[in-house]
Amino acid sequence: MISDPIGDMFTRIRNALHVGAATVSMPSSKLKAGIAEILLRQGYIESYQVSEGTKPELTITLKYHGKRRERRPAITHIARVSRPSRRVYVGKREIPWVLSGMGIAIMTTPQGLMTGDEARRRGLGGEVIGVVW
Repeated sequence: MISDPIGDMFTRIRNALHVGAATVSMPSSKLKAGIAEILLRQGYIESYQVSEGTKPELTITLKYHGKRRERRPAITHIARVSRPSRRVYVGKREIPWVLSGMGIAIMTTPQGLMTGDEARRRGLGGEVIGVVW
């Protein structure tokens, strides 16, 4: 049993990027699929797919820039902010600016999962799931 499934997702993505893997697979959930959707919309991954069955699996196709030896991952940093042992909630005025606006904060709000910029525009606070740049 995994005590922090989102932390496990971020670690799997980080490890796959470190070795230069094209795809990464993990057990699926609605929250993980929502995070993958945000990463896709923001241009950090190529695609994602959720397989149906008794144990659904989320497969993410990672995005890289450049050719062969100069190839660099689109995600240079991905980290969990709010953990099961320490939840991090912010108001609409305390939403973090990640890398001076070059990165994104992934948040869960009363209106669903969204980026920090989107939550700021809507005037919503919530839990900061993680940061990506």
